[in-house]
Amino acid sequence: MRQIVSYVRVSTGKQGKSGLGIEAQREAIARFAAAEGCEVLAEVVEVETRKGADALDRRPKLAEALAKARKAKASVVVAKLCRLSRDMAFISGLMAQRVPFIVAELGADADPFMLHIYAALAEKERGLIADRTRAALAAKKAQGAKLGNRTNLDEASAKGATANRAAADGFAANVLPVMRQIQASGATTLRATAGALNARGIRTARGGQWHAMTVQNMLACSGSV
Repeated sequence: MRQIVSYVRVSTGKQGKSGLGIEAQREAIARFAAAEGCEVLAEVVEVETRKGADALDRRPKLAEALAKARKAKASVVVAKLCRLSRDMAFISGLMAQRVPFIVAELGADADPFMLHIYAALAEKERGLIADRTRAALAAKKAQGAKLGNRTNLDEASAKGATANRAAADGFAANVLPVMRQIQASGATTLRATAGALNARGIRTARGGQWHAMTVQNMLACSGSV
């Protein structure tokens, strides 16, 4: 029986907390596994909290899925290609990990060459959407329209703060289990924990290196210290 590791990803902390999108992905992967006679060894759920976080070192749960699949000589299965990325370079980087990827909606027979083609099409579509949006905004501006909501600054500020809190919560949900695992493995100091996080290629929420103080702040926010 073919063995697989299920990788489920949502793009915001809010989606991760509410389960929005997660169950649909689980159902799609479950249907695929049943149809193809696959055994799901593990499920890995990632809440990606920042735009542009397509680098593998910004997705610790994807790295975990890769490690599990590599150890078991299994494949990583996602419901849709966009749950990996819409970036062709990122997809190519994943192919270089030498772990088979299967996209449930494309079927088990979609080989790496086909995945590259679909990734290229998805990237092109994303670029076209961005171009159309910019053109529409430029046309409105040329007609004298004032872009943006200039009357609800307090409301916008509050929404921004809420979004930032949700992003921070989602990031913590990903990183704290890794921190606890590192500490359980013998890292008894904040500096040792920071060093282990950096060695694993895990970045801070702002994309920087970990230090004793940033580890302490993360643990303090979670109530772990």
